[in-house]
Amino acid sequence: MLFHFRKPILLAAASLLFTAIAAPAQAQDKFDSKLLKNGKYTLACYSVNGSDASVIGTFTIDINTAGDKLTLTTNTALAGLEEWKDTAISNLNNFKPVYRASHSTLKDMVLHFGNDVTGYYVDKKTKAKTQIKEPGNQYFIDSYTYPFLLSLLPLTSGYSTDLPVYEYKPENKENLKKAVVEEVKNSSWVSKYTGKHDVWEVTVVEPATDERSVSYIDKQTRRLWQVDMWSNGQQIRMVDTETDFNSVKAPFDKDLTMKMVKGGNSIISGQVFARDFNDNGTVWSKMQVMNIQAKQVAPRGTQVILIPYNDYFKEWVKVNESQRKKGREGIALLDEAAQCIKSTRVYDDEGHFEFVNLMPGEYLLYTEFGYDHSYSQTEVTGYTDHYINGMFQGTSANTVNRNYSTGTSAVVKKVVTVNKPGEKVEVKLKKTRA
Repeated sequence: MLFHFRKPILLAAASLLFTAIAAPAQAQDKFDSKLLKNGKYTLACYSVNGSDASVIGTFTIDINTAGDKLTLTTNTALAGLEEWKDTAISNLNNFKPVYRASHSTLKDMVLHFGNDVTGYYVDKKTKAKTQIKEPGNQYFIDSYTYPFLLSLLPLTSGYSTDLPVYEYKPENKENLKKAVVEEVKNSSWVSKYTGKHDVWEVTVVEPATDERSVSYIDKQTRRLWQVDMWSNGQQIRMVDTETDFNSVKAPFDKDLTMKMVKGGNSIISGQVFARDFNDNGTVWSKMQVMNIQAKQVAPRGTQVILIPYNDYFKEWVKVNESQRKKGREGIALLDEAAQCIKSTRVYDDEGHFEFVNLMPGEYLLYTEFGYDHSYSQTEVTGYTDHYINGMFQGTSANTVNRNYSTGTSAVVKKVVTVNKPGEKVEVKLKKTRA
């Protein structure tokens, strides 16, 4: 039963993203094509129910301007459906549609726009094919281009306008309809990578269907960060996943980096352990604490990571440390960079590990493991007053020694240098304090 309810919701998500907003009559002059930027963006699609949001798919959108044409190509991947592709081409001078196509397991649709709108629609479930021909000489915008053309309007607080939109559906009595930019106001949107952005919060309604959307558009870049859409009692949210974000500027050479970790005859080996600590600076430091098990080696099977510490990886580490301090998400590695990282495991009960076939250079070693932090402390259980011949002489504390053991973890990082071919470098990866 879940599938039967879920499928219409997924289709609504795909449809809503590109529904019913474009340019008003005579409003093509209001669009600023200079704000368009070529690129590929991925939006995550969520089904929203109150405070809960469940991922149901992604939209990967390629924007390309060439000559006098704007081309939008989208690959849609929604749960329970095979991935499909949509294409929309518009005239870059006035944004009137030129071509529209959609091919999926559910339908095939091709539209050509001119003085007439011509084409066909095939319902793959019923095998019914509909030939399309209707007047197309009036001004309108294809609904598919909505999120991007909306960003090109002269947005400011209080701005509003009406938008004529063409959207073909076999069940429609009329394919040309009106959408209304009802409200534009100041707002903010917080990126998990780049922090707070000042945005225009743009509300659009479609009177004929009572559908509504709220878009969050960056004031400076006009990037579409998020869209919330309501239709037939369902809320769908589209969020930019910022897959194009990369604050690491250093170049990366996969061939040279891979050779660094596989093309040499040097060895880095060593031992991983934690040197237990006495909680200096905490409440325990005021008590008599003695380590019972001062050195604890990493257990057999503990993973040790080796990163070829070239300029790219050094900048990547620095950027991620900065992101962490700001409370933001870390920056993912390039796929080809991740392939150059080596890993091994502790191979005995003494915490030993080894990396081979390395070339001279710098390497960052990283590992983490759990261990028992064991200690004893002297605790006061009471006091005894001392008297001689009835005269008070003083008070002494009654104490007892107690042993404790708590689970904790060790995270160890160390930069190691191999200076020459064939060198064997011995290292100690140890945690010495909390």
